[in-house]
Amino acid sequence: MLENLPFVYKMTVQQGNIITEEMIDQLQPGMTRRQVQYLLGTPLLTDFFHNDRWDYTYTIKRGHQPMEIRYLTLYFAEDSLVRIEGDIKPDPARAESREPREILVKVPDHEGRKGLVERGLKAVGLDPEE
Repeated sequence: MLENLPFVYKMTVQQGNIITEEMIDQLQPGMTRRQVQYLLGTPLLTDFFHNDRWDYTYTIKRGHQPMEIRYLTLYFAEDSLVRIEGDIKPDPARAESREPREILVKVPDHEGRKGLVERGLKAVGLDPEE
């Protein structure tokens, strides 16, 4: 009863694999299981009786809003992706219209901390850098 009151805080809860349109647009028939797993992560469900089927499910419940659920089922023949089913389908037009993102990673210079031996040598006046 109290949980339905608007002033009661409800935490955002995410479960499963995060599935984005960008990730799905990169799926292509013929991809290997390893390539798909690299792209989407480990499937949430792998059926013991249907080894050729991988299920990805993602749910998110934001506060008092209704739960959002996304499903994605991938079918393989041998080691090759053959069929994709789910809430979001790959869309080549959407993938082409998306602007490429430039990712810039700035790595600070390494200011190497001297090890125990180097510090010991410096303490006794035998600094190896001199």
